[in-house]
Amino acid sequence: MHREGANPDDMAIEDVLCDFCGVAAWAKEIPCVEGHRGSLICGDCLAEAWCAHGDGALTPPASVPCTMCLEEREDPLWRGSRDQACICLRCIKQAAGALHKSRDWNWVKPNP
Repeated sequence: MHREGANPDDMAIEDVLCDFCGVAAWAKEIPCVEGHRGSLICGDCLAEAWCAHGDGALTPPASVPCTMCLEEREDPLWRGSRDQACICLRCIKQAAGALHKSRDWNWVKPNP
């Protein structure tokens, strides 16, 4: 998602926002994982999705593509606070693994 009013011909990294909360900008101080076509999930939203997975609180599969991988999967989904984006269980696990293993971030998979 792009910040409202951002110039598509002159995008700055701060103009790219988390698709799930619409708040966190893709900046050097915020852990984020990029999906296909510039989709983005911030570390805070990923932590919420991870906890929802652990609590069994993901929504049942729907006939909508995952915002991150663009696939319609039979995995359960998590929707962010904007309710305009969803992430499948496979992408939750992959993104959590990527941030957890990254040497650039001290992101720990939260305990649900």
